[in-house]
Amino acid sequence: MDLGKFEADNTVSCRLSSPIPDVCKTEDCCLGIDEAGRGPVLGPMVYGICFCPVSKKEDLKDLKVADSKTLTEEQRESLFVKLDEAKSFVGWALQVLSPNTISTSMLQRTKYNLNALSHDAAIGLVQYALDSGVQLKEVFVDTVGPAEKYQEKLSHRFPGVEVTVRPKADSLFPIVSAASICAKVARDHAVKGWKFLEDLGQVNTDYGSGYPNDPKTKSWLLKYLDPVFGYPQFVRFSWSTAQSLLDSNAVAVHWDDDEEDGEKAAACQNNASMLSYFSRNTHTHTHTHTHTQANGHHSSPREPHRFFTERRLHSVSSL
Repeated sequence: MDLGKFEADNTVSCRLSSPIPDVCKTEDCCLGIDEAGRGPVLGPMVYGICFCPVSKKEDLKDLKVADSKTLTEEQRESLFVKLDEAKSFVGWALQVLSPNTISTSMLQRTKYNLNALSHDAAIGLVQYALDSGVQLKEVFVDTVGPAEKYQEKLSHRFPGVEVTVRPKADSLFPIVSAASICAKVARDHAVKGWKFLEDLGQVNTDYGSGYPNDPKTKSWLLKYLDPVFGYPQFVRFSWSTAQSLLDSNAVAVHWDDDEEDGEKAAACQNNASMLSYFSRNTHTHTHTHTHTQANGHHSSPREPHRFFTERRLHSVSSL
């Protein structure tokens, strides 16, 4: 699997996809959705879809696809090659969500939790398939949150498509198993080939499973925790495991209380001073006028800072 597009900038999310089989544009199709890497504190989360004509369901089943979690890495790789080679009737697409995307989404001012992020990734992939001309009639999804609510949400978003949301869908529907394999293979490749943007020297890539309760993962997190700058972007710093290690091992950050009376008064004075700089002075609109100071002496009008002149910005009296 070629992850070159994601590896070129692993700080942002990226979509990867196969060509769309011509038959998927003319025949009714089924589509499965699954993810890999929801729980780990390290690396990306990958959402995957796989689709094929309804008439080819048995052909897909003959490829012996199964839930990726029940397969060895070698088996997953082999099955992905088979899926990729069945390009005459099978298509796939992936949304690779970088650790940085996950963490900044979860910690932004307006809360955007992992379930919402997952739902939006799945919806975006289904919409991509529709926009690409795939004649979708059936969608099968492994649930995120309450199955009934998720199914209602997807059915409302995609009227005319029969949506089925089930726990463990990757073990119930071959098309979801296929999506699970695509997502898992992509995540494995991304983690193994991770390019660290930070200057960490020779990085030990024995991360363990990446799950917070794995001793190897915890040991790696401690080793690469910078007491000032925190973690490399390979780490989901919004995870409680990472935050706990930062709290106990990194330098404490102290914030001044802006609400203290003295500081609040000083802030008001500073704001007044700054705002007065932008106030319009009717006596300085031309260079021929002078401006009388409080002591009665005359002086040249104040010249605007070059920041304003370079950008041709002028004061206005009204909007």
